[in-house]
Amino acid sequence: MSLVRVHNFSVSLDGYGTGEGQSLEAPFGHAGDRLHRWFFPTRTFHAMQGKEGGGTGVDDAMARTWGDGIGAEIMGRNKFGPQRGPWQDHEWNGWWGPNPPFHTPVFVMTHHPRPSVVMEGGTTFHFVDGSPQEALARAREAAGGLDVRIGGGPATIRAFLAADLVDHLHLAVVPILLGRGERVWDGLEGLEERFRVESVTSPSGVTHMTFTRP
Repeated sequence: MSLVRVHNFSVSLDGYGTGEGQSLEAPFGHAGDRLHRWFFPTRTFHAMQGKEGGGTGVDDAMARTWGDGIGAEIMGRNKFGPQRGPWQDHEWNGWWGPNPPFHTPVFVMTHHPRPSVVMEGGTTFHFVDGSPQEALARAREAAGGLDVRIGGGPATIRAFLAADLVDHLHLAVVPILLGRGERVWDGLEGLEERFRVESVTSPSGVTHMTFTRP
């Protein structure tokens, strides 16, 4: 069976995967871009932007497996955009412009479904009101035997971990303290007992931790 994977998910030292106060101008709230600065200099990020160059060190080595063998993604509504409640603006199709970087079907978990949106480059957003198990069943069918990536945000990753549906989890622990926002680890005591845990620290100060099901 295909695997369920999380890649390149940044977490602060105090466990926050995003800051407080998300808005159209601030996708990660008061955290700004501080959680993701390790990623921007990598060759992987440059390639996603259609640019050449970028670093090829530890950060890039961890980051570049993000797309390998992925056939579908699942994300929470708050990763897709800042709107809450019933959809008021069907013109909003995510933070990424007309050609999002996913290039696969993407299943957005929301209590307020809306029609699917076909984007450039092979990305189609589907809006799903259901449990993690139901969303995963749809994503696996769309993935055609390839793996499914859980893209975030923190609540979505936490829900899939709580349901014991994650096979591989890569967290980039960033040496900052946010103090507020949305935490990843709440309610997951003893999680490490389910996985083989490894870590490596890069010159950027980020510790890359991988949790892999034995």
